[in-house]
Amino acid sequence: MLKFLADENLDNDILRGLELRNPGLDILRVQDVGLSGAEDREVLEWAAQNGRAVVSDDRRTLAHFATQRVEARKKMPGLFLLRRKAPLGPVIDDLLLLAECSREGEWEGRILYLPLR
Repeated sequence: MLKFLADENLDNDILRGLELRNPGLDILRVQDVGLSGAEDREVLEWAAQNGRAVVSDDRRTLAHFATQRVEARKKMPGLFLLRRKAPLGPVIDDLLLLAECSREGEWEGRILYLPLR
């Protein structure tokens, strides 16, 4: 199962929805791992070292730094970004689908925008 790291600014309703739908989902918040207030580069580095795809709605800066990591051939186990004003239900559905159906390493070096449809 795919493991996630939720960025600090991710809507807590998404986290609650994920937990209700799949209590066994492996998702940590940056706050849980001592990265509160950390720069995007630090968050991406921690996620890479720990094999966790990052989930965020920070489309501007996080995508930029993730792209830099990929271009520098550094590990980047995936970045899932929420589209502007994305409805929560489809975002939760897509994250669960990704977590439960992805193969290990499938999202390495990729940025995906949610919801998928």
